[in-house]
Amino acid sequence: MERIVEARIRSQRWFERFPRGVPIAVFVLTLAVTVLAVFAIERAEYDRARALTKEAAGSIAASLGRRVNGYSAYLRAGAIILSTQPNTTKTDFRDFALQYRIRDSEGGSEGISWSPRVAPDEIAEFERTRRAEGEPAYAVHPRPAATEPFAVPISYLEPLAPRNEPALGFDMFSEPARRAAIQLAIVSGQPAATGKVTLVQTGDRAARAGFIIYMPVYAGGDRSRLKGLLASPFNATALLHEVAREQGAEGYGIALYDGPVGADALLAQVGEINARRAHTLLFAVAGHQYTIAIRPTRQATLSTMSILTLLFGLLVAALLTLLATFVSRKTMEDRAALLWFREQASIRNSLTRELNHRVKNTLANVLSIISLTRRRTGDVETFANSLNGRIRALSATHDLLTQSEWGTTLIRDLVAVELAPYTQGADHEIALRGPDVELAPNDALSLGLAIHELATNAAKYGALSVITGRLHVQWTMISSELARIEWSERGGPPVAEQRSRGFGTELIEKIVAHELGRPVDLRFESEGVVCVMIVPVRKPVAFQMRASRQA
Repeated sequence: MERIVEARIRSQRWFERFPRGVPIAVFVLTLAVTVLAVFAIERAEYDRARALTKEAAGSIAASLGRRVNGYSAYLRAGAIILSTQPNTTKTDFRDFALQYRIRDSEGGSEGISWSPRVAPDEIAEFERTRRAEGEPAYAVHPRPAATEPFAVPISYLEPLAPRNEPALGFDMFSEPARRAAIQLAIVSGQPAATGKVTLVQTGDRAARAGFIIYMPVYAGGDRSRLKGLLASPFNATALLHEVAREQGAEGYGIALYDGPVGADALLAQVGEINARRAHTLLFAVAGHQYTIAIRPTRQATLSTMSILTLLFGLLVAALLTLLATFVSRKTMEDRAALLWFREQASIRNSLTRELNHRVKNTLANVLSIISLTRRRTGDVETFANSLNGRIRALSATHDLLTQSEWGTTLIRDLVAVELAPYTQGADHEIALRGPDVELAPNDALSLGLAIHELATNAAKYGALSVITGRLHVQWTMISSELARIEWSERGGPPVAEQRSRGFGTELIEKIVAHELGRPVDLRFESEGVVCVMIVPVRKPVAFQMRASRQA
């Protein structure tokens, strides 16, 4: 039975060593695996969402580019047509717009406008001509200074919606952003887009944010003779909403910026978006750079698969923890049973060894006493009396050890009683020196056991086994709580260099040392045995009797 329990404990030793740690470790490990699985799922979802976001950004940027480039194509065609006409009239411009079917607010565009090149001193004559064409309130604004090289006031706009009427007569060369794009278009001869501008329309200023594409028109195709400018204004908000609807990007927050991302550069926004965490894409249209920022509007919550995985992992972790707890408790119960088996076996073995040892020691002591007594007596009666006295002294030693459980014992009395069987007559030279020191019951028992073993050994093999032997026992106080006892044998038989360790040696060096709480220095020198013991000197009230400790 004991072997079966021990084998089971050995196979479950970690549960027995860490009865609480193993269930916790199982729970934490299972939970960690679950978290890693959730993390992997969420990472895959994140990568998928990121790829879709990147794809959506590219699609939106491409759609914006297509719409704007489509109007750029209109502007190129118009530039070719108008460059061949000596004078561009309202009818000519309208025919051009109808030919290319330019509709109001198509995809965020506000149409196409014509702005002739007008010198500052020609402004008054230009205004009279426009008023004669049916615009009685037409006026160039703001009025260009005489130092300006020219002005490009909006003359015609198709289609002309009511909200765009304030744009008629506006000098686009008067505003820095428009001026920069116009100059770039004149130099390059290609369509050029502005940065962020406010369109000249009716309504809220924030809703009029946008950009304009300019295309220069040269008289007869001669780039040194600028005739005017064709322009296509775009309302950024309307354009971005139209593109988002077309691309099916309702689940995203989208923002369009003039150049790099910045609060002042925001042109339009669809939905809620944090630009710092959004995916950005820089693209160019008509020689100007814009940025698309896009981010899914889905809340940062776990996916359905992650939630199911987490719940399943928690359930498995709880079940495994309960199982580990049960195994740990069972292992601890097995350990307790095994310890009980071993304790019972140890008690039996100890009792057997102790009984055998005591019987041998007692017989050895008796034989030694008989031998010593015979050497000093010449008749039977004297021999019988001496032998009787020494056997009685041996009995008194046992009585003193028994009585010491109930009170303190002097070191001198304890040593004297143990050596009493060997101090009859002048058989040996035995010297006891030291102050009166009282020992507590437990310490007295341990010391008496050691002295008894030393005396028995000396009687068998040492100084007490021959007449010429000398034994000195000396004790001193090395502190208020410790006493040093030295046992020294001389004059006995030489001690062999190679000798086996007997039960008495093991008893002194392990059991006695453990009981006294101090190591025992036991040396088998060639001249004789020397044993040094440090004994605690304590009050008896600090101790319990050996029987009560074992109970």
